[in-house]
Parts: sequence; C-alpha cells; structure tokens
Amino acid sequence: MPAVKRLTHAVLLALACAAPAVSQAGTLDYTLYAGLEHSNNITLSSDNPISENVLTPGATFQFSQMGSTFQANVAGTLEYRKYLENHFDSQTQTQIVGQGNWTVMPDRLDFSVEDYAGVQPVDQLSADSPDNQQQTNVLAVGPTLHMRFGDATRGQFELRYINSYASKVDEFDSNRGMAAFRLFRDLTPTDTISGNVEYQDVNFKNQPSDANYKREEAYLRYTSQLAHFDADVMLGGTRLNFDQGRDHSSPLLRVQIGWQPTLRNSLTVAGAYQYADAATDMMTTPSVYGLGSTDNASRAEALDPFANTGGLGRGSLSGIGVGSAVIGSQVYKEKRFEATWNWKSERLNITVSPAWNKLRYIDDSTFNQTGKGLSVGVGYRVTPTLTLSGFGTADRLTYDTINRTDNTVRLGLDLGQQWNRHWSWHASVARERRTSDAVGQSYRETEFFVGVVYRR
Repeated sequence: MPAVKRLTHAVLLALACAAPAVSQAGTLDYTLYAGLEHSNNITLSSDNPISENVLTPGATFQFSQMGSTFQANVAGTLEYRKYLENHFDSQTQTQIVGQGNWTVMPDRLDFSVEDYAGVQPVDQLSADSPDNQQQTNVLAVGPTLHMRFGDATRGQFELRYINSYASKVDEFDSNRGMAAFRLFRDLTPTDTISGNVEYQDVNFKNQPSDANYKREEAYLRYTSQLAHFDADVMLGGTRLNFDQGRDHSSPLLRVQIGWQPTLRNSLTVAGAYQYADAATDMMTTPSVYGLGSTDNASRAEALDPFANTGGLGRGSLSGIGVGSAVIGSQVYKEKRFEATWNWKSERLNITVSPAWNKLRYIDDSTFNQTGKGLSVGVGYRVTPTLTLSGFGTADRLTYDTINRTDNTVRLGLDLGQQWNRHWSWHASVARERRTSDAVGQSYRETEFFVGVVYRR
C-alpha cells in the first residue's frame, strides 16, 4: 500500500477512535499552527551544506473519553513540510499515540484499538536529512474477555492482531497474532498484582522465513497509584523460538517509578532488561521513540507543537521530531535506563533527563550500540505571558562492532508569548554539532524558526 494511503489510514483510525464519543461529552482539544524554519545545512553534510527554508503548517489534537461504553485517549500531530528552495519534495508527516476501547458487554467483553504512528530514520548510520526519514505505524486491534472470581480477583483473556508498517524499509512490515491471559489481585484500593502469560506469533511480509519467530512470556506485574507516588514493575522471562530451530531465552524486567515529594519537585525513573524489536518497543515505550505520550500529565505538551523545543532530536523546532529506532525485523536484547527530574516555581522551570541504553542484536551485530545522553531544559517566565527557554542535549552513541562513535551536542533558545486565550507565537534558534569516527558523518547546523499557534 502506498505511503500516503497508509498515512491517511493512520489519521482516519485516530479520528475513528474519537468520533463515537464526541457525542458522549468527550474532551477534544486541538491547535492549528504554521511556522517558517531556516537551516544552513538541511542535509547535515560535512562538506557540502545546503541552505533551505521550510514552511510547516500543521495541527495537533488531544482527545479523551472515560464513558461507560467508550474510553479513549488519543494524541496526534499532522504536519505538512514544504521545502521552499525545492531541494526536496514536500512531505506530509504524522505522529499519533492512541488507545480506544469499546465496551461491548459490561464487565464481560471489550474491543480495543491501539495505534502508534511516527517518523523514524531510514538508515540510522546516516545523517538525519529529509530524504532519510520515513513514516512508521504499529496497529493493534482485538477483543478482551473479562472474568470475575471474587471481589478482589479477576481475570482477562486477550486476542490481538498487530500490524507494523514502514513507508521505505519493508523489512519492518509484519503481521502478528497475540494471545494473553492475565489474573489480577487487588491488594489495596491503590495496589494491584497480576500474573501474565503471553504468546505472540510474528511473521514478516518481506523477509525469509527464518526471521519469523514465536515469542512466549510469563511475568508478574505490580502497580501502585498513590497521591505522590506511582510504580509499575514487571518481572519474568521471555523465550524466542525462531522458525529455523533457534531458541533464545532471557529474564524480563520493566520498571517505571514516579515520585512527587513536593508540589515543586517530581522524579520519574524507568528501565528495562528484555528482548525487543522496533515494533514492540514503539508500543510498550512510545516516548523513547519520539511518539509522545497520552497521559494527562503530558496533555499541555501534546497540544503545544513547540513544547520541549530541541529535546527530541532533529525536526523538533517544528511540531514533529524524528525518532531513533533502527527500523527492521531484527530482535535485540535491550538494557535501558532513563530518569527525569523536574523542578518548578511560579516563574522558573528546570528539567534534567539522563539516559543510558545498550542494544545487542541476535543475528546481525552491525547495530550493536551503547548510548548515553543528557538533556537539560530551563524555562523562565519573564512576564505573565512571555517565557524564555533554554535547552541543551548531549548524546554519545557508540557502535561496538564497526568501531564508530558519534558525539552530538544541541543547544538552543526559545522565546514564546501567549497573546490571549487562543493565540501564541514562538521564535527559536538551535545549534547542533556532531563529531563522528565515520567519514562524512560529522557536521554543524544552525536552525532558526518562527511560528504562530491557534489553540481552541
């Protein structure tokens, strides 16, 4: 299916999640924006920089509904990028993270839809120029059967069809079937423990049959939701059975902990030790791959297309940033840790986010990598309506097999003003520099951006 049609289907799916519930008092917020970006090195070339001006009209939306028959949480951005100097063809890009659930029979049967769409690199080893970007989409649909075994114990059985698609790298395209059984026990009104068994059959459309595999997982999960503390901990194991007889096993650990000791301070820590692939990670940790979040705490950022300017990688001066996934069929062992500390007062906001990850691929070690990063953002409210923000990111990515290390530093400033309830503007400048062991992959770039936003 052509990329434009796939993109259209992703947008229509997100709107379909929202449409049945608008009449049920769901909350729909949106923004319309337009911006003009100038880059003095749009191709991120080491020796042949190309200057380009880019017009970027777009829209963002956030829909939430918690009704008795329909529940949904969908956030998305749709952007058109027009290259005014005609060095590249115009692009339409979308970013969507959405979950929708229809209650077919109360307390018995639900039908769920999840969609994760974003922009990822075609070749992670090459610079992130406009022709090294592609649209990706992961869709999961299926029923959930609920069972009640008492006041504090319940179970559910899930069936899911999962489809992954990339507009340029067809090795990513797959069809997956997933079945899961979960048994929940409420320990307190805020604490729950569950036992989970999952089976997944993964079949790639454009790969040899030996790339297909069965994934079996069993794990315990503990969740806690308190006023100033939340925890989500998963511990178990994973076994992969490839069609050609290869087997791999590994422990499974995922942790996410949030703590708000005071009204001004908050800390979030997350980590993972697991077997994964690009499609699985996009569904389980969408924010890691630049797909945003649909939780209520991120609602304002989801609606502001220029929020957290510079913190998500290339393209972040406009509404959609480019992720960092290696798009393909390969399975890797992932070790990941990240943390975010935020402090805010009436006028000052400070965010510090360190991150570390290590990927080890099962079949091809070319992309074996270790990444370290630090992101810092400072926002100061100059007046009640005018905010000056500074940001900086430093990343070190080492490819162990090919003896390559990329060091990337990005610094910038953003000035934004809220004219009135509906209108605001932003002006940003960013400077990015990469030094690399690979020939032709070092570069310098300066970006300027001005944009105006209308918020419903």
